[in-house]
Amino acid sequence: MDWGVFALRSYHYILLLSRILPGSELSTRTLINVIWLSIALVTPLLFWFPGRRMNKVWFCILELLLGGSYYVHSVMDPTLTSKADYLLPSLTMGYLLTKPTLWIIPLLAVIPFFFQSYLKISWEQTLSVGTDNLLFCFIGMWASFVANAYVQKNRLAAEVERQNKLLTHYSAEIEKMTLLEERNRMSKELHDTLGHSFISLILSLDASIALMDSKPVEAKDRLIRLRALAETNLDDMRNIVHEIGEEEESRLIRQVESLAARFREHTGTALTLSLPETERSIRFDIRQAVLRVIQESFTNALKHGKATQLHLELGYSESHLHLSVRNNGIPIDKFHYGFGLTAMKHRVERLGGRLHLSSGKGIPTITEVRCEIPLKGVMPHGED
Repeated sequence: MDWGVFALRSYHYILLLSRILPGSELSTRTLINVIWLSIALVTPLLFWFPGRRMNKVWFCILELLLGGSYYVHSVMDPTLTSKADYLLPSLTMGYLLTKPTLWIIPLLAVIPFFFQSYLKISWEQTLSVGTDNLLFCFIGMWASFVANAYVQKNRLAAEVERQNKLLTHYSAEIEKMTLLEERNRMSKELHDTLGHSFISLILSLDASIALMDSKPVEAKDRLIRLRALAETNLDDMRNIVHEIGEEEESRLIRQVESLAARFREHTGTALTLSLPETERSIRFDIRQAVLRVIQESFTNALKHGKATQLHLELGYSESHLHLSVRNNGIPIDKFHYGFGLTAMKHRVERLGGRLHLSSGKGIPTITEVRCEIPLKGVMPHGED
C-alpha cells in the first residue's frame, strides 16, 4: 500500500512538470516553477520513503508548505496555463496522518479560501474545492486503516504459527521424555534384580568347569545345584516381568501428574488436577488413549481457545474410567473435527468408549472435553 500511495504522489508532480515544460527555450518564470515543483517532489521524501524513512510528521508539514504553496500559486498565476489541483497530495497526507498532524485536516479545506477573494470565485465553488480535498484526505485515511489491518493480520498469523510450532514441539518432547523415562526405569530394574543372579550363575559355572576333570562328582553336584538356581532365577525373572506389567497397568495417575507438570513448565498455564487417591489396574491401550486425549485437549485449549486456566478431573466408577478436561478459552460455536479431534474420537470409540465436546458462553465461559472408557470386557477392534 505504501508503494501505491508513493506512486500516485509521484505521478501528480511528474504530470505537472510535463505540462509546464515547453518545447521551446525555458523562461525564467517556467524555470522557477520547475525548480519549485522539483523541490516539492523531492524534499518531503527525505522524511518518508516506503520501507526506509518513516517520519510522517515532517513529511506532512513539508508537503503542505511546498506542494500547497505551489497549488495556490498555480491557481493565482494568470500566465500559468496548467493549473494544479491538490487531490493526490491530500490523499497522501491522509494516508500518513498521525495525531500530531490532525490540524492538517481543517487546513486542507481552508486552502481554497486563500485565493477565493483574489479570483473572485463563488463561495459554492470554493467550498466544493475544499470538500474535494477533504474527501481525498479521508480516502487516504481509509487506505491507511486497511493497510494497518492487513499488517496486523499478518503479524497475528505469524504469532499463531509460532505458537503452533511451540505446541507441536511440546507434544513431541513430552512423548520423547516419557519413553526415555520408561526405558531408563526398566533397564535399572533389570540390572539391579537380574544382573546379580546371572553373574552368580556364570561364576559358579566357571568353578564347575574347573572341577570337571579333577573332581567330577563334586562338579556334577555343583551343576545340579546350579540348575536348581537357574530355575529359581527364571521364576524370579517371571515375577519381575509380571510385577513390571502390573505396575505399568497402574501408573496412569503418575503419568498424568508428570504430563501436567511438564505442561505447566513449558506453557506457564494455570492447571489444576482432581485425581483419585488410589490406582486401578488399567490396560496399556486404555492408558495410552487417556494420555493422548489429555495431550490433544491441552493443545487445543491453548491453540484454538487461548485458554489461561485448565482443570483436569480423572475418576473411576465400577466399570468405567471418566475423564474431563475443562478450560476457560474462547467459546466454540461449532466443533470442526480436524485430524486431532478425529484421531482422539476414533481412539476412544475403538475401546468402546464415548467422547463428548461442549462449549458454553456463560460467565465464566467453559469448554469441556469429556470421555468415558469401559475398563473391562471390551477389547480393541482387530484383537482376539
